[in-house]
Amino acid sequence: MPTRILLEGRPGSGKTTALRRLAALLPARAATGFTTQEIRQSGHRVGFALETLAGRREVLAHVDLPGPPRVGKYGVDLNVMERLALPSLRPAATGEATGQLVLIDELGRMELACTAFRDAVTTLFTADIDVVATVHAHRDPFTDALKQRTDIEVIHLTPANRDALPMELAARL
Repeated sequence: MPTRILLEGRPGSGKTTALRRLAALLPARAATGFTTQEIRQSGHRVGFALETLAGRREVLAHVDLPGPPRVGKYGVDLNVMERLALPSLRPAATGEATGQLVLIDELGRMELACTAFRDAVTTLFTADIDVVATVHAHRDPFTDALKQRTDIEVIHLTPANRDALPMELAARL
């Protein structure tokens, strides 16, 4: 039975850091996926970059992007999801990578604005692969449905467990 985990946490709880540490602890394992990172200017967050585990990076959302869609003050470039995120998930989603590990940061409003990404995530969570994804603590119909599935473990990321959790997950995977 594949491992399917959602790391749930509030903004700033360390979800991205935990996922990156997990990826670093599993260098011998074939992992694919992506992380997101804040873009800051003069101490203020102005956007988010998406970076694949293979090292490709582009701006996903920024205050200067027009959108649509817009998520809060950010315009989102859904083409980045098509160019970077989806190709990093496709081998696993199409069954070409049985036994592979997929890491996704995150299942958030910006990423889920891409219909093809939602479809790929749905496929991933039914495939014979291990998946660890970060998810916001806010309510959302798509992520709420995933959190309710009995084959998916939801782990709440907190300041108390965020440092030890990557090592614990690496041991399980």
